[in-house]
Amino acid sequence: MKPLRFAVLGCGFWSRFQIAGWREVGGVELAAIYNRTRAKAEAIAARFGVPAIYDDAEELLKREQLDFVDIITSPETHGQFVHLAARHGVPVICQKPMAPDLPTAESMVRACEEAGVPLLIHENWRWQHQVRQLKRALDGPELGKPFRARLTYSTALPVFENQPFLAELERFILSDMGSHILDTARFLFGEARSVYCQTRRVNPKIKGEDVATVVMEMGDGVTVTCELSYASPVERDCFPQTLALVECRDGSVELAPDYWIRVTKRGAGTHSARHAPPRYEWADPAYDVVHSSIVSCNANLLRALRTGEPAETSGQDNLRTMRVVFGAYESAATGQVVAL
Repeated sequence: MKPLRFAVLGCGFWSRFQIAGWREVGGVELAAIYNRTRAKAEAIAARFGVPAIYDDAEELLKREQLDFVDIITSPETHGQFVHLAARHGVPVICQKPMAPDLPTAESMVRACEEAGVPLLIHENWRWQHQVRQLKRALDGPELGKPFRARLTYSTALPVFENQPFLAELERFILSDMGSHILDTARFLFGEARSVYCQTRRVNPKIKGEDVATVVMEMGDGVTVTCELSYASPVERDCFPQTLALVECRDGSVELAPDYWIRVTKRGAGTHSARHAPPRYEWADPAYDVVHSSIVSCNANLLRALRTGEPAETSGQDNLRTMRVVFGAYESAATGQVVAL
């Protein structure tokens, strides 16, 4: 099958892992790369053998024959690049968070619909191996209907050291990590009907919030609490793992540290199994569970581009996640429950 030609827009921290993930999937050809600082584009191009380098995204789109673009720039620029690709009739994959505000996200979806090109969001968190196994346990008949769940992402990792721009964001953890964790909640439990949120800024050296507690009432009657923190010096820091406890009618399932899933059935005890993620040579060992999920996510997006079938994380789908994220910000600002 002929490889799909694509270009990468943006050469920041995540670009080298995203490109490596595409190479792992196969079936694509990286034809060109853009970055506003040309030296960064030259460095990534040299690393991956990319033949064409640009510091003007519009020139790239005019000159290259592409099957899609992969936008890996900072969130405040996603809108302009998605609109640019749509005007050139090029399908788009865009990193999360989709946009810095809900109107921009809605305009991105609308622009691609009007241009007749797919908009896909690289939302990889739900593609983590242990999260898929958790979903499988919940979908089975043994545990019965869930009624309450807690997802926890709490760490003291100095994330600002390798991504210093995060310290300058007026909106931080809900936008950056909330887009992951709230999307995972949707994947596991369906759509949210309402959201209530409280936020804190514990680190005095950053502009945005680094702690958030989100409570959602899901459409199927499950109450889901999501705990997010980059300010928690806990005894065992499990970065970047997401932990979970789901209580069901006939049992419970726990996603515990080090990828253990413990399923407890009423009257039948507990069964435990470890579901470690795949490991790739190009992945940073500190981020291996995240980096391995890039491969699964990219494979799903590529299949959608090839077949025309819906991707799991389309622009339309991720817009629902964005509504929860920005609903949580509204709740934190007003102190009120926000209906969705």
